[in-house]
Amino acid sequence: MPQITDTPPAQVRADLDVLTTSLNGSIPPKRLRNLLIATWNIRSFASLTRKWTATSNDSPKRDLRGLRAIIEIISRFDVIAVQEIKGDLRALRDTMRFLGSDWDFLMTDVTGGSAGNNERLGFIFQRSRVRPSGLAAELVVEPERLARVGNNANILREQFARTPYAVSFRRGDATVILVTLHIKFGTSDARLPELKEIADQFDDWARRANRFHHNLLCLGDFNIDRRGDALFDAFTSTGLTIPQQLEDLPRTIFDDPGDSDDDSYYDQIAWFTTGSRALIDMTVSAGGNFDFLPHVYTETSLSRNSISHRVSDHLPLWVEFEV
Repeated sequence: MPQITDTPPAQVRADLDVLTTSLNGSIPPKRLRNLLIATWNIRSFASLTRKWTATSNDSPKRDLRGLRAIIEIISRFDVIAVQEIKGDLRALRDTMRFLGSDWDFLMTDVTGGSAGNNERLGFIFQRSRVRPSGLAAELVVEPERLARVGNNANILREQFARTPYAVSFRRGDATVILVTLHIKFGTSDARLPELKEIADQFDDWARRANRFHHNLLCLGDFNIDRRGDALFDAFTSTGLTIPQQLEDLPRTIFDDPGDSDDDSYYDQIAWFTTGSRALIDMTVSAGGNFDFLPHVYTETSLSRNSISHRVSDHLPLWVEFEV
């Protein structure tokens, strides 16, 4: 049985070489004074078929070549928030095995209930570049807030379907609290209370964090349909700002790069930019997404949907900071 650390077949090596070249031209290199932060919803990141190329009869469809592509992308960042880690950790364990002893991860347990979808939230990070600085927490809404009464349907009256996960990291003189989350999917009316609660909670948290010279960033899959709709307005209602570098970028492999009106805004990286909530000792220098689709399974006739089960349906989103 092939292993993730084995030498890949020639066609897989050829794809990985092209993927590496594209990443070299798209993602800034790691330098002494920069910090590369990313978020990626890796579709159903769970088990793995230990074949280089899975067949139509194999389950799961994620195979070694798909995972090697995922690993190559992950390795370009100092810390990456990952959504849709599932109960089965086979693919994650192979990822960490390939990355080696300089890499580590932190994650939640699986979320129970049908809305939780058996998902975990996690961070994968390079230990020689960043180190956890002490805080790990899940964001739970206090009972008093849930007990609010009134006719406003946009008020959250239950806990988050998937509890947001926060970890603090330090690089140089900068400490950043990263909070990742995966807002439940459904109708806009169902998503709105969670997004509005996130905006309100982060407003207060950023003010408290800055008193300790800490920065707060939120990143993950917010399931926002488009800029300017009610979901986007709720998310940004207290001042959370999406950097210009990430505006109007496709978020999934199904978005049309030539038609921004058709794009989703599911995935976001955001922070406050003014007043006592603004970032300290960190300035954004670059950002973007990365479209892996042209560089994977190039000799096959796999559809985009098939590739989404092997790599992901979402594109990674990243920001480079100077620290």
